[in-house]
Amino acid sequence: MSLLASITGPRDLDGLSSEQLEQLAQEVRDFLVENVSRTGGHLGPNLGVVELTIALHRVFDSPNDPFVFDTGHQSYVHKLLTGRQDFSALRSRGGLAGYPQRSESPHDVVESSHASSSLSWADGISRALTRTGRKDRHVVAVVGDGSLTGGMTWEALNNISDDNERNLVIVVNDNGRSYAPTIGGMARYLNRVRTTESYENLRRGSDSFFRRLGPAGRALYRGVRGGTHGFLSRFSNNEALYSNLDIKYLGPIDGHDLNALDETLRLAKAYGAPVIVHVITEKGRGYEPARNDEADQFHAVGKIDPATGEPLGASDAVAWSDVFSEALVAAGERREDIIAITAAMLRPTGLQPFAQRFPDRVYDVGIAEQHAVASAAGLAFGGLHPVVAIYATFMNRAFDQVMMDVALHKAGVTFVLDRSGVTGPDGPSHHGVWDLAMLQLVPGIRIAAPRDAERLREEFDEAIAVEDAPTVVRFPKGAVGRELPALERRDDGTDVLWRHGDDDVLLIGIGPMAHLAIDVAGRLRAQGIGATVIDPRWVVPVQPSVVELAASHRLVITIEDGIRVGGIGTRVRQVLREAGVDTAVDELGLPDAFIDHATREQILEDAGLTAAKIAHDVVAQVLGTRIPVARPSADTGAIWTVGDSQAQAQDSEPHER
Repeated sequence: MSLLASITGPRDLDGLSSEQLEQLAQEVRDFLVENVSRTGGHLGPNLGVVELTIALHRVFDSPNDPFVFDTGHQSYVHKLLTGRQDFSALRSRGGLAGYPQRSESPHDVVESSHASSSLSWADGISRALTRTGRKDRHVVAVVGDGSLTGGMTWEALNNISDDNERNLVIVVNDNGRSYAPTIGGMARYLNRVRTTESYENLRRGSDSFFRRLGPAGRALYRGVRGGTHGFLSRFSNNEALYSNLDIKYLGPIDGHDLNALDETLRLAKAYGAPVIVHVITEKGRGYEPARNDEADQFHAVGKIDPATGEPLGASDAVAWSDVFSEALVAAGERREDIIAITAAMLRPTGLQPFAQRFPDRVYDVGIAEQHAVASAAGLAFGGLHPVVAIYATFMNRAFDQVMMDVALHKAGVTFVLDRSGVTGPDGPSHHGVWDLAMLQLVPGIRIAAPRDAERLREEFDEAIAVEDAPTVVRFPKGAVGRELPALERRDDGTDVLWRHGDDDVLLIGIGPMAHLAIDVAGRLRAQGIGATVIDPRWVVPVQPSVVELAASHRLVITIEDGIRVGGIGTRVRQVLREAGVDTAVDELGLPDAFIDHATREQILEDAGLTAAKIAHDVVAQVLGTRIPVARPSADTGAIWTVGDSQAQAQDSEPHER
């Protein structure tokens, strides 16, 4: 029986010898490579925190001592040591989540996987424990050096230093990278610490150093407070960074030396006031393919060959991000005023080719979305046109800046939101389902949702032509679907994609949901119901063609992959009411709920966003019965039997136009 298999909880670590702990660390790495290569997930970050996580669980008593992982993509080792060793369905429905999740274990405290919030959580928890008389408990926050680029981290540190009478340990997991190499002045400062000869001497001699420290040295640390210099400060001037905050600093420590980690964390635990423990780790440690990956050291991988790290089942399909990337480079060739901004995600958002072509026209601000957006307003004021590329879920963090810094000042800034809509396995904090409802509240904003690659190119070019208001171009995760050309483009840019039979139903497909709308229309045709399918292209503001066509139809169906509460369907309904159009509107979208990890298809099916379900419900409304009486026409090729439970269809040409 392996050591790892014998670990059912953190206290099983207590009796292990140093040699057994080293064996366990290797077994954990082997387990991660073997299992994550089958499912995909965050591999590199977890390989880098194996020894650190083992040491934390030996020194502290989770869940009595709450652990808060910033972002949480480095929590796989924590899951293994707290009794969750079935990784067979990692990030799949019914399996373990890719981030901490309270429903899985009492050892998981914070589920939000947006960076830079851990210290605020830890500040609040430690204050609560102190005020309620539980002063013997400790709070441990593990924050990556990349998260130090986020402003929330420094707001929290400022407030943590305001009250030193509590047990709070902040572990800075410093590997020089977040998704990619950490940038900015903080990164340069920490890099100097990592590369100094004094740190290298400390790393090589850490075991003997801590043995020499002895009981007297540890007692000295327990008596030290605030700005007094600790013994370790002779090895690094890094304490100066935190001295004015009145927070004790210990480090830097070799994050792969279990003895050094154990000694330092015990010192921090006994200190009796907030402590920062600076730990140097190596992302992807122990797995050569990850260490050799210059892009992000296997930060997140799909299914891979564990022996080589090569992706399995790689598709030749073109990704939405790639189409945007090409469009941005083309725009940069035409216009020297185009500037790109991202928040620590140069490669994932598709900006890398633009950065290679125009290295002086890209700003990576770190994990600081609020700063990115406010800075973009300043760039626009200076005569440039910023393109801010951010995942849709992270756009939530900068709403105030979009409203007050960009829109209020009528700044020409284009926001490109990747991973909009349902993203799937990363769970509730990563679905990009709020942007349509949230951003349409901004006065003067214009929002485009392309349905295919050609529309993305068109709408991006139209967006960057707007110089007096914010514009948004949003698209989902994954591969672009097949091109869906229009039958007709109306004067306001609205595309008519399908028209057949009487004006019974107007289907409005938002972005890629236009493909679903076409499928629904084909099923309605098989039941003798006429339909028109349109793609407004620019969904905010509502286009005049939407109002005109709605007025001539019996029923309007809007289909979007954002939350339906306050979504585009709601806006269409309001605009129709204001225009005196009384056509009934059904707003189809996702529920206003936090949606667990699952495949995109599973989530859409749960929400009723399938062609069969939508068509079944439309038939019931139009024909006034739960069981449609019309039979499929012989020329459609459709086989459809409808009952009260669900419609099922097999179309030889589901997108026939």
